[in-house]
Amino acid sequence: MLHKPYLLLTPGPLSTTRSVKEVMLMDWCTWDDDYKRIVQEIRAQLIKLASPESGFTAVLMQGSGTFSVESVIGSTVPEEGKLLVLSNGGYGDRIVEIAKRLKINVVINDSGDRNPPDLEKLRESLESDAAITHVAVVHCETTTGILNPIDRIAELVKRHDKVYIVDAMSSFGGVPIDMEGWGIDFLISSANKCIQGVPGFGFIVARRKELEKCRGRARSLSLDLHGQWYEMEENKGKWRYTSPTHTVRAFAQALRELELEGGIDIRSERYRQNQKTLVDGMCALGFECLLPREWQSPIITSFLYPRDEAFTFQRFYTELKSRGFVIYPGKVTTGDTFRIGNIGDVDPEDIQELIKAVEESIYWK
Repeated sequence: MLHKPYLLLTPGPLSTTRSVKEVMLMDWCTWDDDYKRIVQEIRAQLIKLASPESGFTAVLMQGSGTFSVESVIGSTVPEEGKLLVLSNGGYGDRIVEIAKRLKINVVINDSGDRNPPDLEKLRESLESDAAITHVAVVHCETTTGILNPIDRIAELVKRHDKVYIVDAMSSFGGVPIDMEGWGIDFLISSANKCIQGVPGFGFIVARRKELEKCRGRARSLSLDLHGQWYEMEENKGKWRYTSPTHTVRAFAQALRELELEGGIDIRSERYRQNQKTLVDGMCALGFECLLPREWQSPIITSFLYPRDEAFTFQRFYTELKSRGFVIYPGKVTTGDTFRIGNIGDVDPEDIQELIKAVEESIYWK
């Protein structure tokens, strides 16, 4: 049974174009040279988007974005290594949980879910603990929508010669990132985020010389980052295990559409216009943002619940869904919030329609 279509205003999965959906109507063989050629083209394009410099490579990994994060954490930190995680939300905390499950020596600098990472605390940690070998941070922490200053963090991390891991799950493709200029060694993202593909795999852009050091380190068979990379390198785009062929084909189409739109800078500007239109419209209706504007990403925005006991998120959600818009519940531990995404096949005119729907849904006033 088909349901009434709606616009996904979430941080991914997100609303995709009709053309991205249509390419999934054809079936593909994982061993076929035509399919492997698509994989190789995707890898090359991802490297080009991440850094204009040579010395980087790309790996595709089956599963959700968290699978790719776990493949990096579990494959890069050696047994004698130590991981420092800068956390200000649920996804930074998830990296810590992954490390603990894998019995990796991990410490956390937690700045709370309403603040950016404490750079002075980072400096002190790196100066006082020589055992730290790797530093990880989430770029866009979608728990709140905060955009962490990964370039400023990089200055400290590289000054102390540590391996730098950036979870750019919800930012890569929608926010400009310079891997070489910012000293990022491993960047992680997913097919169903700002590139505007569909769920099914994640990807890692890695500094080749650091990835080559990871041979034999993996704590998992299926999430062996070096093993997956080596197979793709040696067999020209072949995955070790069954790949999500339809998702891969959709992603190749999504990459073409990113190029046609004008690249990351142009897409980023559209997302920023979406976010500005959203905030201006919601604030005009009396809603309050969780974060100050200077910390806010163009990816997703958290709003505080109205100060009215009659408001319930579930009813608000249902009212908006009936009008063609799906939003996200909040994840902040220190207050009641809901979130609205600004990414995907969405433009400012769509956001203006959302604002009208929100106004129609204000039943508590």
